[in-house]
Amino acid sequence: MIPRYSRPEMADIWSPESKFRIWFEIEAHAMTAMAELGTVPKKAAETVWKKGREAEFNVDRIDEIEREVKHDVIAFLTHLSEIVGPEARFVHQGMTSSDVLDTCFNVQLVKAADLLLADLDGLLAAIKRRAMEHKDTLTIGRSHGIHAEPVTFGLKLAQAYAEFDRARERLIIARKDIATCAISGAVGTFANIDPRVEAHVAEQMGLEAEPVSTQVIPRDRHAMFFATLGVIASSVERLATEVRHLQRTEVLEAEEYFSPGQKGSSAMPHKRNPILTENLTGLARMVRSYALPAMENVALWHERDISHSSVERMIGPDATVTLDFALARLTGVIDKLMIYPDRMKANLDRLGGLVHSQRVLLALTQAGVSREDAYSMVQRNAMRVWEADADFLTELLADGDVRAALSEDEIREKFDLGYHTKHVDTIFQRVFGDV
Repeated sequence: MIPRYSRPEMADIWSPESKFRIWFEIEAHAMTAMAELGTVPKKAAETVWKKGREAEFNVDRIDEIEREVKHDVIAFLTHLSEIVGPEARFVHQGMTSSDVLDTCFNVQLVKAADLLLADLDGLLAAIKRRAMEHKDTLTIGRSHGIHAEPVTFGLKLAQAYAEFDRARERLIIARKDIATCAISGAVGTFANIDPRVEAHVAEQMGLEAEPVSTQVIPRDRHAMFFATLGVIASSVERLATEVRHLQRTEVLEAEEYFSPGQKGSSAMPHKRNPILTENLTGLARMVRSYALPAMENVALWHERDISHSSVERMIGPDATVTLDFALARLTGVIDKLMIYPDRMKANLDRLGGLVHSQRVLLALTQAGVSREDAYSMVQRNAMRVWEADADFLTELLADGDVRAALSEDEIREKFDLGYHTKHVDTIFQRVFGDV
């Protein structure tokens, strides 16, 4: 997590101040439940709440204590006792460190998920607006990077919209799956703490009680959460890569916005580079990389170990902060994307009509020519276009075998670009619904 790729609201979730505030709330809510059950004095619970709410937890002081005791939760509890006084002896009754750490981590991931969902909403809105704007803007579809058949630029964006809409649904599921709480004590048996304390803390923190926590919340939940972030990052890269290809000089059908005063190269003043989408490609690699250690965290020893702890201290903030930044950056790219329909039309015509080869092939088979012969007839004319920069329609009209099967009007009709867009409205209705 570095400032260059961090946005304040997401970064704040992972700040020491926010973490210690969540730790306090977990401990204080647990005390409230214990007081209701008669485990601790109600006055002690009230005192902890009053003094803790008013306190500014001193991160430097907690770090100082931790350097001595070598335990972060004990360091926090010691500092809390300095703030609260004698009533602090009732804090953490029957609890273990994982109850605080795991519940806090899940609270942070839920908060992060909420910000990421808002990011996705912003991105979806930007994609939808540009898709509607270019629903009927013809461009060439490519397979293997080679011209295939016509599509519209709106359809390209509609595909991206559907992909990120799926991403949003997956994140909703991952958020629900991660939103659990464990206040079950050593090895998760509730031997020294009533399960009703866990239920109360879960309700107050907006979580569900973990059915079986074994002292730690099972890490399959976290593995799925970070895997979901990795998939979303892959979708970010996919759209970013599309923009990068479209901005290549030889293509130049779309381009990142180049602001007044912006410089593209320290050496070449003419350069306008796709730096934002290249950056997004790199950030996506990082977010994906956090999924593997999250999966490796699933296999812990017996009821618990802490091999997952160092991993999560890094991947929790890094994955969420990086993806938050990437989604916001991608939204800006799409929102300001420069789109060039005239260049799209020029590229569409670049191969002299070859993009209509399938329609001619099908017409020949429907006219009674075998598929093998029809393919050979169309391909030999197509190869002359490739090799001699000829015109496909002209070559077909001059081919005796083709003319024996199809009239001139029948051949010319197969070059109608509108044929390829007749179901665009159907696809848009599937993706966007009634608009």
